[in-house]
Amino acid sequence: MRDVMVTVVSQKGTCAHGHKPGDTFLCGGTTPGGMCAAAYAALYPTVRALAAGGSFPWAAPDGSVEMACPDGKNPVIFRLKTV
Repeated sequence: MRDVMVTVVSQKGTCAHGHKPGDTFLCGGTTPGGMCAAAYAALYPTVRALAAGGSFPWAAPDGSVEMACPDGKNPVIFRLKTV
């Protein structure tokens, strides 16, 4: 399994957990400290797929995938990329 770097790309409104562009979280075998649990729950299936070597047809040329947290009124956009 590979590690996946999760980077905050953008944030609109007010993030209850204070995430802001440039924040990074390394997802390995444990839950990354400081990441909103709801956002991690939404990202987790994709993190696991990437960590196992998976890919997606909608991925960027570098293999990264962008996803949003579930808060539609204050969206945080994350980029997931294997490292």
